[in-house]
Amino acid sequence: MKIILLFFSFLVVSCAPVIRQANVERVVKALSDDKMQGRGNFEAGLKQASNFIANEFTQIGLQPLEKNIGFEQNFEVFGSQSVLGIVWINEIKLENEQYFFSSSAQKTELTKENTDFFYIKRGEDFRKKIAEMNMQMGVSKKAKAVFAHPSHQDIFKRYKNFYAQKSLSLETERPTLLFVLAEVDEIVDFNVELISKISKLPSNNVVGVLKGESKANEYVIFSGHYDHLGIISVQNEDSIANGADDDASGVTAVIELANYFKKQGNNERSIIFVAFAAEEIGGYGSQYFSKNLPAEQIVAMFNIEMIGKESKFGKKSAFITGFEKSDFGKILQRNLEGSGFQFLPDPYPDQNLFYRSDNATLAKLGVPAHTISSSQIDNDKLYHSVDDEFESLDRENITNIIQAIAQSAAGIISGKDTPTRIKE
Repeated sequence: MKIILLFFSFLVVSCAPVIRQANVERVVKALSDDKMQGRGNFEAGLKQASNFIANEFTQIGLQPLEKNIGFEQNFEVFGSQSVLGIVWINEIKLENEQYFFSSSAQKTELTKENTDFFYIKRGEDFRKKIAEMNMQMGVSKKAKAVFAHPSHQDIFKRYKNFYAQKSLSLETERPTLLFVLAEVDEIVDFNVELISKISKLPSNNVVGVLKGESKANEYVIFSGHYDHLGIISVQNEDSIANGADDDASGVTAVIELANYFKKQGNNERSIIFVAFAAEEIGGYGSQYFSKNLPAEQIVAMFNIEMIGKESKFGKKSAFITGFEKSDFGKILQRNLEGSGFQFLPDPYPDQNLFYRSDNATLAKLGVPAHTISSSQIDNDKLYHSVDDEFESLDRENITNIIQAIAQSAAGIISGKDTPTRIKE
């Protein structure tokens, strides 16, 4: 009887799905190949990557998300580019270098009556004041005019250069923003005419679903972003920013986890596997995704970003951003006991990584949404460069982290574990 039981146990273990390094290498190499042209947003290379991921989902046997015809979740990013401005303040016409603006309308007229005014005085924190203004964006639909003291000239120029490229948004109608570099104590006369060029830029996430059994209306998300920088300035006779670690490694994890849980075939909760677009330009893919799924039904989000290198904690380790914001990390650690692998708190709190990836949108809605990474972001010389290529990756490290995620997520997938919500 003991021999039979031992044989049966061996048979069960040997039949359990495993993460195979050979397949990890196949997927990450394809996504970071020169043929993908760096997977730049709104470029042909990104579409190639989308097709590749959708084909992998098809081969695995996932289903599309409800309301989607296929695995593509289409959305549009609206681009606004400043063309012309005529700005009169207190009967003085401003020169071009004294202001910049962003508007979602082709033509905009601002007056004292339809504009909210903000002032950034000498010695105040420019970024903090902008953040305070952003908090009020949803409160009032009026245009926003920000007057910065001339002592903020340097940072004002940086913001102006950024907005000059193109202002992007998911919203078709959003408040006009006008930034002015001038010392103004009181607005007596305010007349502004702005003209912008508006464009619609199509993009898509790639989303596959593995329906759950007893808790099909509760969702667990595994995600990564498949866009990168595309073609950039030439460095050492190369101009393709392949994004092997950032974030072909994470998307590879999503695909391998889809294959793993499909083969297991025992998930009680539904699992959504998603590759986001437009992360590198503002997280618009994850923002759109979050608008189309009830946040209260999402139990957890495993966002996987840059797992192609050994972490600062050594082999068989990775870190979780926002570790202290829920018990998500503690659950994962508990399920990994005896495995030799560790998930640890984010060692780079000054980098604000919790707010810099696709987990942030859902975390804002209270979902225990965290990013798993092994990147040594403070000294990664390949980050956002042409040298972030397949050959630079530690493929064994990627495989180990994917296997650890699969094992640590078991309790959440089965419905046994439910992470605490993040304070909205």
